[in-house]
Amino acid sequence: MALSIQQSQEYLGNDRWHWSVWLDGPPEELDSVDHVLYILHPSFHNPVRRVSERGRKFRLEASGWGTFTIHVKIVFYDGRETQLDHELVLLYPDGKPTFA
Repeated sequence: MALSIQQSQEYLGNDRWHWSVWLDGPPEELDSVDHVLYILHPSFHNPVRRVSERGRKFRLEASGWGTFTIHVKIVFYDGRETQLDHELVLLYPDGKPTFA
């Protein structure tokens, strides 16, 4: 399996970030994915998010103030499932990471 989780992040000021995560990989592997479940930190409203939009590579967008591990469950059309973890990285404009 060549699927991986990628991310982007934008510092908004006042220790807040807008961030997104998505599933990346070869088109034929992405085409075999039915949906992705993102399990966020329990402090999020609705911490389990289901994304089925293949056109955006199953992108999830959110905002917050600190880093945490995002648990990702990939569910394929054939019923297979696989799990990945992604450490969310949030950087200040000077390149220093937040450790919250």
